[in-house]
Amino acid sequence: MTAPPGDADLEAAARRLVAALVGRDWRLTTAESCTGGLVGHVITAIPGASDAFLGGIISYSNDAKEQLLNVPRDLLASTGAVSPEVARSMASGALAAFPEASLSVAVTGIAGPDGGTSDKPVGLTYVAAAVRGGQATVERHTWPHDRDGNKRASALAAIDLATRIATE
Repeated sequence: MTAPPGDADLEAAARRLVAALVGRDWRLTTAESCTGGLVGHVITAIPGASDAFLGGIISYSNDAKEQLLNVPRDLLASTGAVSPEVARSMASGALAAFPEASLSVAVTGIAGPDGGTSDKPVGLTYVAAAVRGGQATVERHTWPHDRDGNKRASALAAIDLATRIATE
């Protein structure tokens, strides 16, 4: 098993993302569930992040996803919170909540150690990124770590996805 990302990995990824956003004069927002604000925390640890990061929404519960990000209740009921459709809806909801944002990134998953099923195992995570006026990109990951490691791997995946989109 590969070790989960460490602090240096997360910091380096966040530096790349902030540089890419500043280079395009883009602003980022986040919608986080299983990471509980870790993506925003890692980004705001970088000096100069205020030039690129507007803020985020931690929507851990389904009610928060519905109320703060306008994720449709019927979507949550039909697919569950951990699904590509909900990740995409969270990313769109973050853009709607932050009109100045050019890009949003969202993450929803099952960090563990419990909560998994045969269809949705512990470690399953969806990350989505949406550019204002464009389509959202969604990626599926399944991490093999403990709760902290799964959160770190999910945060890194979200930051990396946002970076790839910001450098396209």
